[in-house]
Amino acid sequence: MRPFTETTANITVSVEPAPLPEESNPDEGVFAFSYSITVKNGSEDTVQLMERHWLIESAERQIGEVTGAGVVGVQPVLEPGADFSYTSSVVINDPVGAMKGSYVFRRSSGGFFVVQIPRFKLVYPSLFH
Repeated sequence: MRPFTETTANITVSVEPAPLPEESNPDEGVFAFSYSITVKNGSEDTVQLMERHWLIESAERQIGEVTGAGVVGVQPVLEPGADFSYTSSVVINDPVGAMKGSYVFRRSSGGFFVVQIPRFKLVYPSLFH
């Protein structure tokens, strides 16, 4: 599967979701997914990822909103041309859902800007059996 990708202000965010069958229980409405994200700095500035904001959907309805400092406990600094990757997870109540969001970055030269995280689908494989 091709990653979901979006570029804002020369910062590219790519997301690859995957089901986590070992952490899911479809009979009880528990559908777990991992998502691996790579953030690439294509700008000429050094930038730091300061905050994240997520909207989580299950069966086309919003079930959660997450905001906080950085990602996976860090606020990575990316030099021009550098990238940062991490993996996280989410649990939804239906076999189909989606996530989207944004990051707030700070430029070393001053100022903050928002980078979009592409909307990506979460599809549990039991739908195809």
